Amino acid sequence: MVRVGMGYDVHKLTEGRDLILGGVKIPWELGLLGHSDADVVVHAIMDALLGAAALRDIGRHFPDTDPQYKGISSILLLQKVGGLLKEKGYQIVNIDATIIAQKPKLLPHIDQMIKNVADALELSEDQVNIKATTEEGLGFTGTLQGISSQAICCIQSVRD
Repeated sequence: MVRVGMGYDVHKLTEGRDLILGGVKIPWELGLLGHSDADVVVHAIMDALLGAAALRDIGRHFPDTDPQYKGISSILLLQKVGGLLKEKGYQIVNIDATIIAQKPKLLPHIDQMIKNVADALELSEDQVNIKATTEEGLGFTGTLQGISSQAICCIQSVRD
């Protein structure tokens, strides 16, 4: 059985926080506000994976009211999601994610993001694609109010 999942996340840009995307600390004057490290691309990937396996969403597994997740690395949470999928008898076929951000330029960091996600999920890098785009100055991402991300994935049952 093959299943597909879709994920979306958004966080507000703010001063005084690190900008973490795909497990990479990106040098910039603004970061993302959130209970964990607010890594929008990893959050979107986790929701896509959980959705494909009908395991609800990241808020159910890692609630922002739980102090154990305060400031936690989203890459660590992604590893836990990978473990949940294995427990349920699924393997990941591929992941495709898009980061929507006006600034900063993300191209120099994309390869490391892909490596981080692939390593966390025990995948080969050719199973993970991450790309970035702007909204040409439009909307909340275009006016530097926040960053969003979308992800889609394909998983398959290893029990069939």
